[in-house]
This record gives sequence, C-alpha cells and structure tokens, in this order.
Amino acid sequence: MAKENNIKVRAYISCVLGCPYEGNVEIQQVVAIAEKLFEMGCYEISLGDTIGVGTAMHAQELFIKTSQVIPADKIAIHFHDTRGQALANIYACLEQGASIIDTSVAGLGGCPYAPGASGNVATEDVVYMLNGLNINTGIDLVSLLEAGAFISNKLNRQTESRVGQALMTRNQA
Repeated sequence: MAKENNIKVRAYISCVLGCPYEGNVEIQQVVAIAEKLFEMGCYEISLGDTIGVGTAMHAQELFIKTSQVIPADKIAIHFHDTRGQALANIYACLEQGASIIDTSVAGLGGCPYAPGASGNVATEDVVYMLNGLNINTGIDLVSLLEAGAFISNKLNRQTESRVGQALMTRNQA
C-alpha cells in the first residue's frame, strides 16, 4: 500500500549481529531479509546491532555482503554501544562505503527485549570521530553537546556520550 500511495518506507532490521534469544545470527539471513525489503520498495535499510554485541570485523563483513545486493548508499548502520564497540563498528563500515549512521543524542534509548543493552551510540561521539576523520557532517558539535547535556539534565541522568562526559568534566574543573 505504501508503494501504491508513494509513501517512503525505511526498514529496520534489528539484532543483525546477535540476538538475545537465538544467539549468533547468520549474516546471509540478514542479507536475504534486507534484499527482500529493498525489493519490496523500502528506500533504505537500517542494519541494527540493537543489543550491542557486534565487533568491527563482523559489522564490516555484514556491510560488505549487504552492499553486494543493495547499493551502499541505501544501507544505514545502527549500533548500540553496550560493549563499547559502536565507534569501531562504524569506522569499519565507513571503510566500506557506509554513509548513513543512526545515532542518539546523549546515547539515549535502549533495547526493551535485551536486558542490559544500552542505547544507540551517542551522536556526539560519532560527530567527534567524523570530525577527526575530516568528514564534514554540517553538525555544530558544541551545540550538539549542549543539547545532550540539556536533555540528560532534564532526565536526571548522566550522558552516555564519552565526548559529553569529557566536556562536562572540563567545565566542572
């Protein structure tokens, strides 16, 4: 119906690098699902390591194999930082042509079906890394850090952004 009514649909595939119920997820299974969704008319497919178990090599292999059946510019990457691997996973995929990255200010969020899973990688940390790679995002990092600090304060919680934590420590010193 979406296709018939010219409604754009972005598809999300969760648990692409591991599942809290099934454990390891076969890359070819994810690629097949992504290909089917793309054939159905989804304009973009987001590959989500929503429980944050992926490693750089595994993430890169998934991106490479998916980009063999879907154009790389139609694949988004979505990494939770549960085990501190999100930036490494993003970098590994950037090396293979990834250009669409899902993030969350202050690392907000989580995974309701995976106890202990953290939120998506902090936008602040990704922008800082991209700036260091001379990749222009057009995002004002200072304003972003202020937004992350604001929402974290309103939610009465500490930001999950390492860059945000460093800034707050520096400003408190």
